[in-house]
Amino acid sequence: MNAASPVRGSRFPGLAALAVAAVVLSGCATRPDTRTDYDRTADFSSFETYGFPEELGTDRAGYSTLITTHFKQAVHKEMQSRGYRFVEDDPDLLVNFFANVRHVTSLRPRTNVWVGYGYYGYRYGMYTAWPLYAERADTVHYRVGTANIDIVDAERKQLIWEGVAEGKLTREMMENPQPAIEEVVAELFSHFPGRAPGHAAD
Repeated sequence: MNAASPVRGSRFPGLAALAVAAVVLSGCATRPDTRTDYDRTADFSSFETYGFPEELGTDRAGYSTLITTHFKQAVHKEMQSRGYRFVEDDPDLLVNFFANVRHVTSLRPRTNVWVGYGYYGYRYGMYTAWPLYAERADTVHYRVGTANIDIVDAERKQLIWEGVAEGKLTREMMENPQPAIEEVVAELFSHFPGRAPGHAAD
């Protein structure tokens, strides 16, 4: 049984975005759910350049956040490895990021087991004791983060690719988000179908 606020209704930057951006493939953390989709009619090899919108989804009003900087660095690496060139004016593709966080409360079943002897306890030693079970539930509170990457055909203003990662956040991820951002961006882009003209796959 879960109680959570809606995911789509609370996209915002700042500290919450910092936490969300930390959704990462970590050896000791739950692997996030990642999914992507794209426009099957789009010719990804016809695009040569990319850029960013004037105000990204991870920005605060009027200025860029550190989370935005981390996302940009990770995207530069992935896009340029596929042969796309970054330009500030009139790019073929626009890359945008969004982030949100929701607090989740869940009930985690827990079974307590102990050994009992019941009515025949006085004969302990002659008979094997049997286990007694009691079902209990622990209330667990945690944060789930969602990060989106959108790629838009700038000329048509049409979304042609989207990657989404969602998973449980750890304190380590929140305190040091940059490695987490790099890893989740790389994981999402591993499903990106495009390369610039003449750029062969590695």
